Amino acid sequence: MALTEADALALPRQIPHNPAVNHSSPFSDRRIVVAIALFCCLLWGSAVPAVKIGYGLFAIAPSDTPSLMLFAGARFFLSGLILLGYSALARKPVAQQPRRLGQLALLGLISTAGQYLFYYIGLAHSTGVKVSITTSTSTFFSVLIAHFLYVNDKLTPRRILGCLLGFAGVVAVNLAATGIDLNVSLLGEGFIVIAALLFSVGGVYGKGLSADMDAGVMTGWQLLLGGAMLAIAGFALGGRLNAFGLEAALLLAYLAALSAAAFALWSVLLKHNPVGSIAIFNCAIPIFGVLLAGLFLGESIFEWKNLAALLLVSVGIWMVTAAARSPVAGRPSP
Repeated sequence: MALTEADALALPRQIPHNPAVNHSSPFSDRRIVVAIALFCCLLWGSAVPAVKIGYGLFAIAPSDTPSLMLFAGARFFLSGLILLGYSALARKPVAQQPRRLGQLALLGLISTAGQYLFYYIGLAHSTGVKVSITTSTSTFFSVLIAHFLYVNDKLTPRRILGCLLGFAGVVAVNLAATGIDLNVSLLGEGFIVIAALLFSVGGVYGKGLSADMDAGVMTGWQLLLGGAMLAIAGFALGGRLNAFGLEAALLLAYLAALSAAAFALWSVLLKHNPVGSIAIFNCAIPIFGVLLAGLFLGESIFEWKNLAALLLVSVGIWMVTAAARSPVAGRPSP
């Protein structure tokens, strides 16, 4: 029976097994998965201080939402061009049918335009350390979403405890000597959590799309279309990139390149592995992010609350990782 347009764009209610999981692929080898996933998280962790430095180079005020959108849109549009250009040189099928372009536009809206609209605004209203740790909630959203979509990615008591420890880490980073940090806000940490949720939803939806198309091409269209949405909306609302010099151009090029590499590699990992066994590597993002934020932004990283948060998040992710290594983690349920 033919699918309608609505069926093609909708997320499935439940899938008997993770689509496109190929255990004979080198991208399913544990050592390769760990190396690539940690490299992606290093790149994403470096984006936290880089984006904040970019705000200064482009003279973007934290309250200038249209310029934040334009900055994000330019970054991801360039990332998409890089990936699609590489795919064309590699003679991969870049052109897509109208229905598939609609699916890719939806993916771009969720994973790029929507996610980074919330992320960039949240980053402008929070510290690099808080953002790095709060972003780790995407791991737990992914595990929860996979539980309801895939019968071989179910929650277990160990995974649930790991998720609770992770969220405890997010709470810990917002603690001050007098209790909860009063600087916590919806525009700051709240928007970062929303961005993390969209990242997880987009990852699961993109996994389904990549089952019958090249992951790099899919990611290129996602970034190109999502970046265009952000850039057009930001420019229309009055956003501008001022003080565009050599340093600013090099930083923008770095951000575009890291996004192209990280998102493409992450999509490949999701294509060849269960969602739950890949999402857990997001624990490395706060670790890299905190260290790099302290190195480049001069933010304090050796406060007890930050160390406690990192410990809780890391232990929580370790528990989810151990659960994902069970013998049935990568096989369909009977």
